[in-house]
Amino acid sequence: MMLRGASADSLGELEQSLPSTGTLAESGTMGEELFAAAGVLRAEPALRRAATDSSVDAEARAGLAGQVFGSFGSHAQQVLVAAVQHRWTASRDLPAALDHLAVVAMVRSVGADGDRLGDELFAVVRLLEENPELRSALSDRSRTAADRAALLTGILGDRVLPATARLVEQAVAAGGSVERVLGDYQQVAASSQQELLAVVRTAHELGAHDLGRLSAALGKQYGSTVHLHVVVDPELVGGLRIEIGDDRIDGTISSRIDDARRRLVG
Repeated sequence: MMLRGASADSLGELEQSLPSTGTLAESGTMGEELFAAAGVLRAEPALRRAATDSSVDAEARAGLAGQVFGSFGSHAQQVLVAAVQHRWTASRDLPAALDHLAVVAMVRSVGADGDRLGDELFAVVRLLEENPELRSALSDRSRTAADRAALLTGILGDRVLPATARLVEQAVAAGGSVERVLGDYQQVAASSQQELLAVVRTAHELGAHDLGRLSAALGKQYGSTVHLHVVVDPELVGGLRIEIGDDRIDGTISSRIDDARRRLVG
């Protein structure tokens, strides 16, 4: 969910002040508890409205958060108390913001493996794009969210980081398009590491040297570290198609052929 106005400002402030935990495991625990708090607030509309009612004194809202989530660890409680004291454009924006902060905490929980986590999330998205039957099974509401998540994590097995598996479970539980949610998680992961993501589609595998040159060139153009996700698509014939943020850079031979064909027809 794209937050706007006061909600976007509140999320930005909360992310800037997200507590630094003593260990990676504590970051993971904080992420789990923030996901749990978001779930409670979604399931309890009256609680959500009370926690975001700006006509109620901020200290009173903080006290409410302390009562409801008092069994959580100190880091998650700190985030929750601060969150309810902020202003929210709509009450539903609070759990959405907590989900975002939970993802940031989960990314922090893997330490130096942040890029690996992003790569694994991208690989899961590709898996779903290439397997429509699996996508259909994950959207089957006759199954519980836990069953659907187990279907996907069972395929992944122990080949991915525990944090990746947990985010996949959360994406399935979120409802809607699992690919879209995982795509959002990738963006959060990259942003938390001060990186931009670029999806590079190429007709042939690129060597490490070429990938390094491309990443460096994009980094210079965009003024940021750029992490590449590469998709090999033989139908492109040659060249590259790059998606970075809202930009599309199409230098593929197939697109030139299509452009020439349109000109001939026109």
